[in-house]
Amino acid sequence: MADPIQAEYRRNMNALAAGIDEILNGDRKPGKKPKIGFILLVAEFGKIEGGRVNYISNGQREDMIAMLREYLARVEGRYHEPTAREVPQ
Repeated sequence: MADPIQAEYRRNMNALAAGIDEILNGDRKPGKKPKIGFILLVAEFGKIEGGRVNYISNGQREDMIAMLREYLARVEGRYHEPTAREVPQ
């Protein structure tokens, strides 16, 4: 897998991610998991198609991918809330 952040954006994106995480989740102690997850995507205007999107988050990759998929399904009108019958007990 390619590096998720281009070298020229690494420092700023790490600083932004640390600040966002602190604002959303407070002071993080070792072993303390965040309550709020976030994803930050950064791309140069005009260079997104055929270009590069840089990614950073405070969560596990698989959880963040699931979050992105749900978000995209909602904005594209493909998501529906599960009914009580569809929710596993």
